[in-house]
Amino acid sequence: MGDEGAATVTSVLIVDDQVLIRAGIAALVRATDGLEVAGEAATGEEAVDLAARRTPDVVLMDIRLPGMSGIAALERILAAAAPKPKVVMLTVYDLDQYVYAALRAGASGFLLKDTPPERLLTAVKQIAEGEMLFAPTVTRRLVESFARQGEPVGGQPGTLEGLTARERDVLHLVGRGLTNDQIAERLVVSIATVKTHVNRMMAKLALTSRAQAVVVAYESGLVTVGDAPHPAPGSPGLDPA
Repeated sequence: MGDEGAATVTSVLIVDDQVLIRAGIAALVRATDGLEVAGEAATGEEAVDLAARRTPDVVLMDIRLPGMSGIAALERILAAAAPKPKVVMLTVYDLDQYVYAALRAGASGFLLKDTPPERLLTAVKQIAEGEMLFAPTVTRRLVESFARQGEPVGGQPGTLEGLTARERDVLHLVGRGLTNDQIAERLVVSIATVKTHVNRMMAKLALTSRAQAVVVAYESGLVTVGDAPHPAPGSPGLDPA
């Protein structure tokens, strides 16, 4: 009872080969209530080691690192860590092909390196609480961009066989960019029911993020390019998973 009301602290591992960027983010994190620095790494190898030893809640990692790439480090961190951290990739271009690969591998989202400091800090807190870093429609735009360029889609038949019909419906709607509220309205069920279906669907498919679910919806052929609707005006930029 003595700990009731105690503030939750989110630990952040910062990975970037540029010391000024790494130090700048670390300084911002240290100066922010509710956040702490779990460690700093300049390479993918260091990131994997620190993630295993320090068990951070969130990893902010440059997508392009010397030696072991950010994507390779992401895969190793998610495969080894328990509990698994939320991994956010730092990139220069939002339609970078590496971002698509990172989301496919399980990244919870991405931030541009020119993101304002206050937005970066807010994003870290939100992602630690289980929210998406951006609307599913942003992920859809990224996926469709690479699908149009000939990225492989639908090459794994049977991937969704373990899902119930309702779980497939939910995955389809997640892939089309709908929020939980919109899915609940479309299926005429409660938001709590939608969240249950989303969580079960992701567990069965061994997915680590909702963004990854959007990619799977396309690559399984459940959603095709042009199938997704445009977001409604004023739709939320973040969708709690």
